Amino acid sequence: MKIFSKEQIYEGDRLTIERQNISSTDLMERAGSQIFNWMHLRMQGAQVPIHVFCGIGNNGGDGLVLSRQLILDGYNVKTYIVNYSDKRSKDFLINYDRIKNVTKKWPELLTSIEDFPEIQKDDIIVDAIFGIGLNRPVDTWVKDLFVYLNETKAFTLSIDIPSGLQTDQVPVDETAVIKAGYTLSFVTPKLVFFLPETSKYTQQWETLDIGIDPEFLYTTTTEAELIGKHEVLPIYKPRDKFSHKVTYGHSVIIGGSYGKTGAVTLASRAALSAGSGLITAYVPKCGYIPLQTAFPEAMVLTSDSDVLISNINFDIKASAIGIGMGLGTAGETVLAFEGFLKSNTSPLVIDADALNIISENKNLLKLLPKQSVLTPHPKELERLVGVWKDDFYKLDKVKSLSKTYDLIVVIKGANTITVYQDKLYINTTGNPGLATAGTGDVLTGIITGLISQSYEPLTAAIFGVYLHGKSADIAVEDYGYQSLIASHIIDYLGEAFKDLFKQPEQAPQANETTEES
Repeated sequence: MKIFSKEQIYEGDRLTIERQNISSTDLMERAGSQIFNWMHLRMQGAQVPIHVFCGIGNNGGDGLVLSRQLILDGYNVKTYIVNYSDKRSKDFLINYDRIKNVTKKWPELLTSIEDFPEIQKDDIIVDAIFGIGLNRPVDTWVKDLFVYLNETKAFTLSIDIPSGLQTDQVPVDETAVIKAGYTLSFVTPKLVFFLPETSKYTQQWETLDIGIDPEFLYTTTTEAELIGKHEVLPIYKPRDKFSHKVTYGHSVIIGGSYGKTGAVTLASRAALSAGSGLITAYVPKCGYIPLQTAFPEAMVLTSDSDVLISNINFDIKASAIGIGMGLGTAGETVLAFEGFLKSNTSPLVIDADALNIISENKNLLKLLPKQSVLTPHPKELERLVGVWKDDFYKLDKVKSLSKTYDLIVVIKGANTITVYQDKLYINTTGNPGLATAGTGDVLTGIITGLISQSYEPLTAAIFGVYLHGKSADIAVEDYGYQSLIASHIIDYLGEAFKDLFKQPEQAPQANETTEES
């Protein structure tokens, strides 16, 4: 799913009006009607008090359309105009007149804190105050309104975007933003729904189709894309009946030090479970017996040292190499890593201590093969690109790194974002159970295993992140968040692959009987 920018959304509206020969008021009617349909489907006429807060621009106009339709359908509605300016949009004024024609209870004008209505925690708030066009701090009394609405604890539904939140920056004052329980976003979700500092302003979101011009939606290239099953299914490569293990490549996992062999074991298992035909682990001598015992499917080679990687020499033609997990940053290891980079010609997936070594020796970035995949967690990323002011600055720093050295960077988090050049791929799978030791090693192994099967590095990163999260989503059903461990992700990876081809369950028809009935 494409994530359109604010400017692209405005252009989509313009083209829709032009190509479909409709007015902007007609498009607003569509938008308000879709919100009404969404609410009506769930409320079915329930007489819970609904408080619709409308701004004086087009977002407020959407709210007025909704209020009018709720009133006409007999709902218990109160409508308020948040009068933060003397200016009104044309379509707001048209819909203000329309709502006055269907009810004697005209919208109440709010101009200060004395006008705030009484709201109970069991009521419903609809936030239609500011849309995506907000580009300045809100007035003090409007901020006070937001604080008041948030403190009511009533369920809050925001239209398009929580009011006070902008599409392209982090709020300076987090109290000046509505905290929505649910956001109905027109056409596309907003990038701010997926960033750590701004995702907290809406607990859930859903997109509404308002009939934007299909050609615009199809042909417009966006900076960001949301990655789900629909996007990764075409990526999947089925296996040929007459293939054999060499067909699917030879992955090499390099890492480990005394007491940290488990990280290599996890990454190696993950690479093979992701479909790599062969797997070799390259570890210090202390890792030989543990790996051969814990993972008999792996071949094992060792460095000269008993306790750390002191040299990296092997004659395998690796299809892909994952390096860094448990590696350590000892002087001998740093030299071995630098020597390896100077001679290596295989695609790389770089994680953990390999990233930390690069962070301390930035000249090594020039030695990385083009489109190497870096998989840092937040602190590793900070060491690599420097401290950032906020999430948007972080993305800018990562894009700059990617463009300068032609690298793919996987920013791990609740919504892991894969960055290549100026493009962002935002993952939708995964859960808090992944916040446990070793899951990053598993992700590195999965991506390495996919590259070894001839997936392009960017494709492997996007697909690998999706499978990693999906496996966790399936495993958590059996283990819960607290008890999920990295090995479970590997164990359920096959289920994640199989899930790609599962059809959604059909709801029973009206004349069907269910087992419960």
